[in-house]
Amino acid sequence: MDHHLARPGPVPAHGLFSLAEVEPDVIGGLAARSVELFRDQRAHDRPLAGSAVGVLFTRTSTRTRTAFTVGAIRLGAVPVTYGPQDLQLNTGESVADTGRVLGSMLDLLVARTAGPLEELRELSREGGLPVVNAMAAEEHPTQGVTDLATLHLAVGDPTGVSVLYVGEGNNTAVALAHALASVPGARVTFSTPSGYGLPEEELARASRRAAVTGATLEEVHDPALLPDHVDVVYTTRWQTTGTAKPDPDWREAFRPFHVDASLLARWPQALFMHDLPAHRGDEVAGEVLDGPRSLAWTQAAMKLAGAMAVLEWVSGPAAKAK
Repeated sequence: MDHHLARPGPVPAHGLFSLAEVEPDVIGGLAARSVELFRDQRAHDRPLAGSAVGVLFTRTSTRTRTAFTVGAIRLGAVPVTYGPQDLQLNTGESVADTGRVLGSMLDLLVARTAGPLEELRELSREGGLPVVNAMAAEEHPTQGVTDLATLHLAVGDPTGVSVLYVGEGNNTAVALAHALASVPGARVTFSTPSGYGLPEEELARASRRAAVTGATLEEVHDPALLPDHVDVVYTTRWQTTGTAKPDPDWREAFRPFHVDASLLARWPQALFMHDLPAHRGDEVAGEVLDGPRSLAWTQAAMKLAGAMAVLEWVSGPAAKAK
């Protein structure tokens, strides 16, 4: 079998920064390819053989860092890993100079840094190097790929799926908005505390795509204003990695957005998703997270397949021809 036939389409030479920059059919292709690799991690011909993949994480990570490190190895690459204290960035070397050096030695870089998304773009630009955003303050695009792949696995064709997201409009929520805006007929409600919603420009950007695909996105701040029909309830940790909330009483605003068995009981057939890590008792009750309708652990396992699909795509012919 020629596994390259399953690739989702042309890749921009710069890599993956935001799902808003990726065509809907390519996002769907990445999700479908992830499911393929989830079912058979050998369904490829080691497309990264002979490549060196940098894995730079200056923020904590369990799933994403492990997924990209193992995914690179499974696809034939040698990963070169960097922790928060490993690069001369810590001694004052500029992002531009770092990018030039990494670009002269690596074939691809996966990065989660403490800086904004523009920092990853600069590393790519200065190094002439494809970069994968493994989570920035603005968006967690590879999580969006994983989430859409998990939906593909759980419900089949996600066309028309109805998703309720409960909690902060964080980088995972942004990625979910861009991913589901690419799904025809998807209906997505973001139930967020007032003052903690999705960035207006990101929601507007995703809504413009949704208008083309036939999807519907809405945001509500009153937890009583929830849809009558929901296929999936999704939440994330209230305290996003690497961030702090300016309001010392923020927990009071979040308490009504706790997902427990009584909330899930409103939609008896609905599945539950969580990107992890989870704080049982805060955003979700343990009986929901560990219950029979939870897909959280499937999502976690799907991270590896999603990382492999993204690495395979970003390392494709278009990237190598740069």
